[in-house]
Amino acid sequence: MKLFTGLVFCSLVLGVNSQSWFTFMGEAAQGAWDMWRAYSDMREANYIGADKYFHARGNYDAAQRGPGGAWAAEVISNARENSQRVTDLFKHGDSGHGEEDSRADQIANEHGRSGKDPNDFRPAGLPDKY
Repeated sequence: MKLFTGLVFCSLVLGVNSQSWFTFMGEAAQGAWDMWRAYSDMREANYIGADKYFHARGNYDAAQRGPGGAWAAEVISNARENSQRVTDLFKHGDSGHGEEDSRADQIANEHGRSGKDPNDFRPAGLPDKY
């Protein structure tokens, strides 16, 4: 846990070097909200095959806020995928269960954070509301 906290703190310090803490933290908070909104929309939509679209959209929206938003998106995405690996380890043992899906999620996350169109992952038939 100390290692994780240290890594988060170091990445925060490195991300803030070119702007004020206040601006960075504001962008990070807005980016975290964008990630939450994408997650909430994914749960509400409950649409098979839309997972990667919502990953890309949340990361895209957060990264559009600026460096703070991109930082928040990366930290949240990595924490989510790492926690999922831990729970999969307890549920399925060291079988590798879920690794392929986790890699695909991270590809969608990076796609969105890099500014690419999240609609590249949009499944056919997903309601326009999303």
